Amino acid sequence: MTTSLQDGQSAASRAAARDSPLAAQVCGAAQGRGDAHDLAPAPWLHARALLPLPDGTRGCAADRRKKKDLDVPEMPSIPNPFPELCCSPFTSVLSADLFPKANSRKKQVIKVYSEDETSRALDVPSDITARDVCQLLILKNHYIDDHSWTLFEHLPHIGVERTIEDHELVIEVLSNWGIEEENKLYFRKNYAKYEFFKNPMMFLSSSTYPEIHGFLHAKEQGKKSWKKIYFFLRRSGLYFSTKGTSKEPRHLQFFSEFGNSDIYVSLAGKKKHGAPTNYGFCFKPNKAGGPRDLKMLCAEEEQSRTCWVTAIRLLKYGMQLYQNYMHPYQGRSGCSSQSISPMRSISENSLVAMDFSGQKSRVIENPTEALSVAVEEGLAWRKKGCLRLGTHGSPTASSQSSATNMAIHRSQPWFHHKISRDEAQRLIIQQGLVDGVFLVRDSQSNPKTFVLSMSHGQKIKHFQIIPVEDDGEMFHTLDDGHTRFTDLIQLVEFYQLNKGVLPCKLKHYCARIAL
Repeated sequence: MTTSLQDGQSAASRAAARDSPLAAQVCGAAQGRGDAHDLAPAPWLHARALLPLPDGTRGCAADRRKKKDLDVPEMPSIPNPFPELCCSPFTSVLSADLFPKANSRKKQVIKVYSEDETSRALDVPSDITARDVCQLLILKNHYIDDHSWTLFEHLPHIGVERTIEDHELVIEVLSNWGIEEENKLYFRKNYAKYEFFKNPMMFLSSSTYPEIHGFLHAKEQGKKSWKKIYFFLRRSGLYFSTKGTSKEPRHLQFFSEFGNSDIYVSLAGKKKHGAPTNYGFCFKPNKAGGPRDLKMLCAEEEQSRTCWVTAIRLLKYGMQLYQNYMHPYQGRSGCSSQSISPMRSISENSLVAMDFSGQKSRVIENPTEALSVAVEEGLAWRKKGCLRLGTHGSPTASSQSSATNMAIHRSQPWFHHKISRDEAQRLIIQQGLVDGVFLVRDSQSNPKTFVLSMSHGQKIKHFQIIPVEDDGEMFHTLDDGHTRFTDLIQLVEFYQLNKGVLPCKLKHYCARIAL
């Protein structure tokens, strides 16, 4: 016995109708022959229509429905307001599109270290930027945001690190790390990150567009030897001359490009790579991490290295770097300028001399008068020695709480107890060779004195703070006793407002933070 296709479809429809009227509607719509009743959505059905009918009433109900259809004139077809229900009877009636989509931002746990090797784990989304991570740590630790906080990528197996630009995605940086590599993310200040935009003449010798070129030591590929070559920086990459200092195109040979590689600063070039100086930097491909893949270079001094690295960053990122500087709160993870109010920094131009001796305060506009007031205040400071320290570790006789005052300067963030000269230089270089970056430390040569280490002209200078005695009281001085201070806090506060014998004012202190 054979059955036509149409009869088979009708039988399937009848079987579906017996099981569920809703399934019948879906089957009829899928076959393209449903009327207004077939296309009616499920919410419009009466509750009784969804209940199974007794066996004896199925035929009567069908006859009554047929008779009613013959009496009612033909109605135009009604568009189906739920096209998602027009699907195969074998698929689910409730489509996934009817439900709200879940948040597609995946999260990942990252660990960030500080300079004292304390760390903090953060659960961050996949599209978080380096600036957003810094902002998150600033808020969690209640730090002052002066736009100098930076995230660093540290690769200890090859002894290099780099500044992760504010717009870079942190998860993408981590995806380039090898499984067995013990790489770290560091969170600290970098005052030199955007110093080029604040003080371009610090890097350029003229006001015209710079042409960066000069001698650099380059490590020969696959060898331990270094060779001094003349390099030229172009927008398309870094080139070197095969004939002296010739700029002719036929003498220029390609060395490295910027698109698929990052610029790193060498931390221990002499020890790890046999570099002739400590001012090394290198190009490392994004997807490779072995020492053989590095293109090592070495400058003669820190100023030259800073100039090369800054120029390469500008050519690599272009306008994006300037936008990071101008709009530091543009991020992807919600840390925007609408939700965070930046902390306004105090510039030296906003400081004015004030006179509070009268009933009303006034601004001292005469420079001579302002200088005399400053001298009078300095003399007044000297007389307040009853609660001050004398020499290093030896309080004065007039001190009433010597145990507390002996350690008063040790609680300051700019003071570093018993660190070496090399360690002080390393800290200042890490936080940027910007004019006015400083710290105070114990002197290794003389246990009764201190040393002020500071940066100026991209060089680090050291000034000895010596004790002097006057009328039985001990003071600290930087200029052989001409200007004397009863403790280190007073000395630092004075030179933050006055240049004095220093090459510039003290602006940014180096501090070791804890996360």
